[in-house]
Amino acid sequence: MNVKVEDLFDPAGKARIVARVRALRPDSRPLWGTMKVAQMLAHCNVGYEIVHEPGKHARPGIVGRFFARLFAKATVVGDKPYPRNGPTAPAFVIKDARDFATERDRLLGFIERTFEQGASHYDRLPNMTFGVLSSEQWNAMFSKHLDHHLRQFGV
Repeated sequence: MNVKVEDLFDPAGKARIVARVRALRPDSRPLWGTMKVAQMLAHCNVGYEIVHEPGKHARPGIVGRFFARLFAKATVVGDKPYPRNGPTAPAFVIKDARDFATERDRLLGFIERTFEQGASHYDRLPNMTFGVLSSEQWNAMFSKHLDHHLRQFGV
């Protein structure tokens, strides 16, 4: 089964994802997993923080990058959906309570900023774990991750 990847660099694709994020509520409950909705939003923000807030998250060591490229890259940027309850990189683990509105608004801001920068900004942009990615790979990574967690919360 292949996942439909929204084009976050396209106005219609971005609008569909934004509508799904806006459909979340502070009391939305997961269909699987243990994260609360605000934690999930904070978790999704990490991928954008890595790009838009350089230095906020430590770059994985060389061994971690090697294994991530070998075992995770195809899943992260490919066309297969993420498995439920799959492994999560340490930087993405959110254990503390978060504020729903703050995390939702941050995520919507990151989505908008990414859209405004456009696909050409991301083409051949290095990712600190996976190396140089095409704009299509960046889009797949962002879009698939959002879709996975939005489905987790039923939107």
